[in-house]
Amino acid sequence: MMKFIFAFTTICTCALTAANLPQTFTGVITDTMCRTKHGMRKDQPDDQCIRMCTKGSYLYALFDGTNVLRLSDQKMPAKYPAQKVKVTGTLDEKTKTIRVSSIEPVDSK
Repeated sequence: MMKFIFAFTTICTCALTAANLPQTFTGVITDTMCRTKHGMRKDQPDDQCIRMCTKGSYLYALFDGTNVLRLSDQKMPAKYPAQKVKVTGTLDEKTKTIRVSSIEPVDSK
């Protein structure tokens, strides 16, 4: 019985540790208001729309092609609105928020 408890505890600890390891997410910097549909004003480029929305109560986020994930850091993504980036961090599944470690642009070659 003790061997079973030890093995079970070890497996659970490994699973929890793996869940907290940094991951890399690739997508486009957006905001939590417009999400994937910018253009409230037809003459305004997406990057300007994102900057305007994040001046209010909305947050920078990452659109990975499927999900819009909030970003914990709001200073780093300000450099890359509407740009494709790689975000390194840990994802909180409950809140759909990435705890950001770093952000870097993806070369569009």
